[in-house]
Amino acid sequence: MPKTSNQKTRILALYQILSAKTDEEHPLSANEIAQQLINLGYCCERKTVYSDIEELNNFGIEIIYTTEPKKGYFLVTRSFEESELSLLIDAVASADFITKKKSQALIKKLKDFLSDYSDLKTKTTPVIGGRNKGENEEIFYNIDTIRRAINYNKKITFSYFKHTLKSGHFIEKTSKQMQVSPYALVWQDDNYYLICNYEKYDNLMHLRLDRMKMVSLLKEDRRHFSEVSEYKDEFNVSHYVEKTFKMFSGVEADVRFKCRTENLEQVIDRFGDDIFIRSFDEEHFVFDTKIYFSDGFVSWLLSAGDGIELLAPKVLREKVESAASAILNKYK
Repeated sequence: MPKTSNQKTRILALYQILSAKTDEEHPLSANEIAQQLINLGYCCERKTVYSDIEELNNFGIEIIYTTEPKKGYFLVTRSFEESELSLLIDAVASADFITKKKSQALIKKLKDFLSDYSDLKTKTTPVIGGRNKGENEEIFYNIDTIRRAINYNKKITFSYFKHTLKSGHFIEKTSKQMQVSPYALVWQDDNYYLICNYEKYDNLMHLRLDRMKMVSLLKEDRRHFSEVSEYKDEFNVSHYVEKTFKMFSGVEADVRFKCRTENLEQVIDRFGDDIFIRSFDEEHFVFDTKIYFSDGFVSWLLSAGDGIELLAPKVLREKVESAASAILNKYK
């Protein structure tokens, strides 16, 4: 690279050097920084480094001079703390809806925010998932299209696939074309879902993004969510998800639960800590809430064993009893 004194690109190069090559335990002296800039093709001397560091500090990028463990400068201001990046990297590595290839690419981008001396940057991050890891490489392009549709109040169309059993033992993918009004994207139970209205019905449904192909934005305006939900002025995603189990649609119902006291944490994880709890006896408490009754809800309730019991309404309690009896009969 030919030598250049271009101040604008030199300052950018200086920032990159400080970002990658310094931290609190690995400062660089002005002479060392100048030499690295010279190696990159810039005309530079020690006083130039002082001047450029002052410009970066004036801009709000904090660079500190230290004498320990040696005299030199290191970058303080970073987009993410190392603990934050560790959390994001683990989330990307374990998310089933992100393909293995895309997970590896995203992890590499996240690690670019770290200094070269970080243990997190140098160690290999295993991509978790195996056979459960998604295969749809379109998912990030689809997310962009869906977000634009939500922002501009437009409908989308796409091909949605599912697995079916053919001839009793062959698994094949079948697909159908769908046109929906999109309202929100939700990451729930390790899958990414679109909450939307399918034009054939007057309710909400959930579709997995990793099963959507060739998402296209339409010119047609979407249906307003007030036509298909209880929400009028704003689609309250958090409120909706709190009442929805395993992202299955269902019938809204007022319910009452009886729970063992040792299941309190499980109840709070599911319903939040603002529920009104009343003592039932020394070992149990009860509370009322709203839920969407669905197969997902029944599965969750059965997984709690005898720790959580649905008391009311009677018609839903009978459905849970029927599901539990059906499971019991299979093991008799």
